[in-house]
Amino acid sequence: MPTATNIHPDLLRALVTVVECGGFSMAGERLGRGQSAVSLQIKRLEEQLGVQLLVRSPRQISLTSEGELILDQARRILALNDELVTRAREPEIAGVVRFGAPEDFATSHLPNVLAQFAKNHPKVALDVTCELTLDLLERFSSGNLDLALVKREPSEKSPGLRVWREPLVWVGVDRKILDGAETIPLVVSPRPCVYRKRMTDSLDQKQRPWRIAYTCGSLAGSLAAVRAGLGVTVLPKEMAPTDLTILNADMLDLPALEDTEMALVEAPGLSPAAERLRDHVIRQLEHGA
Repeated sequence: MPTATNIHPDLLRALVTVVECGGFSMAGERLGRGQSAVSLQIKRLEEQLGVQLLVRSPRQISLTSEGELILDQARRILALNDELVTRAREPEIAGVVRFGAPEDFATSHLPNVLAQFAKNHPKVALDVTCELTLDLLERFSSGNLDLALVKREPSEKSPGLRVWREPLVWVGVDRKILDGAETIPLVVSPRPCVYRKRMTDSLDQKQRPWRIAYTCGSLAGSLAAVRAGLGVTVLPKEMAPTDLTILNADMLDLPALEDTEMALVEAPGLSPAAERLRDHVIRQLEHGA
C-alpha cells in the first residue's frame, strides 16, 4: 500500500495567496516571507503533487488546468483549517473592528459574509460604516477605519487587494423610459463616483447626449428616483432590484460597460480581530473576483 503524502497547509496557503495577489512579491508581503521563499513553497507543492500548478511569464502568473482544480480544493482545506484554529483560539479573539463599505455592496453581498463572521467570533464587535467610496477613503486616510471595501476602476493601480469583480448594467423602471429620448436622463451619485464617471464617459464615447436628472448620495434615494421614472442608472448586475428592468444596451443603443471592481484596503498594524475579518472577507468574496 503506497504511503500517503501529507501536504502542509503553508504550501497550500502560498498557492492561494500567490493567485489572489497576482504575483510572488505581493504574496510574500502578505505572508511575511521573501519572494524566493514563496516561490520555493510553490515548487515544493508542485513536486509533492507531481503536477505543474502555475505558468510563470515576465508579466503575469496564471494557473494551469491542474492548478485550477487544486486551487479550489486548497481553498476548502484552508477554510477547514482556519475554522479549526478559530474555534481553538476563539476566547483570544475579541475587540472592535471598524469596517467600511459602499452602501449598495453592504446591503447586497455583505450581510451573509458579516453574519457568518459574527457567528464564529461572538466576542468581536463590528462597527460598520456605509458611505460613498470617496467618504470611505477619507475616513480610512484619517485613521478612522481598520478595513474598507472601495470601488475602483479595474485599470487603476491603487492600493488594496481586488476581492470582487462583476458586470455593470443599465437599469430603469422599464425600457419605455428611453423611447424617443434624444438625451439620456441619468440618476447619479455625487462626484467623484466610479459609476457616474463610467456612465458619462461611455455615453460621451458613443456620442449619446445625456443630462443629470437626479443626484443623490443615498442608494435608496437613487433607486426611488429610478422607480419614479426620473432617469436610468448603472448598477452591478447582481445588485439590480427585481422590480426594475435591466436595459438591453444593444437594443436601446446604450454603450456596453466594463466590469466593476471592489478592492479591500487595510490599515497598518491591524489587531488580531481585524486580521481575522480581513481574511474572512477575502475568502468569502474571492469567487466574485
